[in-house]
Amino acid sequence: MFKLFTKKNGNYKDDILSGMTVALLLVPEAIAFSFIAGVNPMVGLWSGVFVGLITAIFGGRPGMICGATGAIALVAAGAFKYGKEQGAEGIADGLFSGYTAYDIGMQYLVAALLFAGLFQILFGVFKLGRLVRLIPHPVMMGFVNGLAIMIALGQGLFFKQKTGLDNTGDVALSWLGSSQVGLMVGLIILTMAIIHFLPKFTKAVPATLVAIVTVFAIGFIIPGIRDISDILRMLSPEDTVNISSSFPPFSDLSQVPWMQQEFYMVIIPISLTIALVGLLESLLTLQLIDDITETRGKGNRECIAQGAANITSGMFGGMGGCATIGQSLINMKNGGRGRTSGIVGALTLLALIMLGAEVLMGIPVAALVGVMFMIVISTFEWSTLKSIGRIPHSELLVVLLVTAVTVATHNLAIGVGVGVLLSALIFAAKSSTHIHLKTVQDSEADDSRIYAPEGLLYFGSVADFNERFTATSDRKNIIIDCEKMRVADLSGIEALNSMAEKYEKAGKNLKLRHLSAECRAMLTKAGSFVTVEVLPDDPAYSVANLRAEI
Repeated sequence: MFKLFTKKNGNYKDDILSGMTVALLLVPEAIAFSFIAGVNPMVGLWSGVFVGLITAIFGGRPGMICGATGAIALVAAGAFKYGKEQGAEGIADGLFSGYTAYDIGMQYLVAALLFAGLFQILFGVFKLGRLVRLIPHPVMMGFVNGLAIMIALGQGLFFKQKTGLDNTGDVALSWLGSSQVGLMVGLIILTMAIIHFLPKFTKAVPATLVAIVTVFAIGFIIPGIRDISDILRMLSPEDTVNISSSFPPFSDLSQVPWMQQEFYMVIIPISLTIALVGLLESLLTLQLIDDITETRGKGNRECIAQGAANITSGMFGGMGGCATIGQSLINMKNGGRGRTSGIVGALTLLALIMLGAEVLMGIPVAALVGVMFMIVISTFEWSTLKSIGRIPHSELLVVLLVTAVTVATHNLAIGVGVGVLLSALIFAAKSSTHIHLKTVQDSEADDSRIYAPEGLLYFGSVADFNERFTATSDRKNIIIDCEKMRVADLSGIEALNSMAEKYEKAGKNLKLRHLSAECRAMLTKAGSFVTVEVLPDDPAYSVANLRAEI
């Protein structure tokens, strides 16, 4: 299999050349994501500039590339659509003189992005970025597999052509003819071959950049090779779409209804979703790059940088963004390790927009598709296939479910969320049987018995714990020694309290020993009459704060 990643320290040459390469790869995706959100292609391109530059300078993961993404575009489309609807109604009523429905839609989108950026900053300030490290490895495997499949399926768009408009006014597409597909496939194979074989001869320049330039040169010789301008025209309902080279103006938010409750009822949930989806995708990418480079990024710093980047992007009419996993992996492959690679990528994209629009539009799509297929090969966790029959069925189920949900919903956040939930349920089910009970003393003389439970007492194990005790048939005097048992949550406290009540009703004497001070206090507050012995060697752990023990 292709070995695309090797551990090495970055340098300025690799960072600069890699940054220029990823800038070219950001272009077609930014344009496509703009159409997903329903906005002008320039919105996505400028988002790539602002988000990419700010996160490269201030982010928590040097070498990670950020820009416009499909996950953010899908959610942002909701705010833009709602704004357009409100704008159309307002224009009909004479409320928005001098504005189009598109203008109002953009103002609502920018407002949603400002709130999303604020949420992301708060996530970083309260240090919630570290929570991503609690995501189980099977979920991560499913995440990267789903991502690889999504990237591969997404390339099918470039094998289609516009046939007109459907009944709703959206673009209608059909597959290319066999001759055009054959030409595309040939150039894709050439691109992949250059990327794979060139490093065996020289590593002076990134193989990806050489592949793109080579296919670009072939485009001058062979007529009919599709370029970005073809895709731009194909995705647009209009016959032509102009790429503006002017710097975007400061966003106008004068028509946003800041004082209306209905506005916040719609926009805040969208903003929160944008924030969560963006951070989840970015922090998972950060963790993936950590594994590749064997270094540690700073998740909380990345949260703050992402928030600042999205706010800035919105204030200049962008649609925000987050980490672009495919481009980040290409950057790693080409040796881009430092912040310079992200900075150069953003500045190169800026230069392409401002100075090289014609060159930008002439880049052959086949070269970019070939690069993305190489990303697919390197991203997919091939060890998943080898692990079938070698790892527990429950973990394999998590991997497959996360992959399937991610691909089916086209939403990485949903896939990961489902995987984490399933992993938690599996853990709870397994842990519920991990409470062991030993009888360390049983005396008929004084009708007493001492139990020594072992394990974690929490919501998943309380049922199994309760089943091990029968108050009516037990000894008169019972001691439960909790030295080797940890009470993890309120469910565990309630289980002990309930047990005390049962033994009291049965006329039995129940004592607890080796409980932490917090457990004793909570039992007292709950109104339990159970006797708790206070011993010098009582533990000092806190309920629901057992990170060191778990």
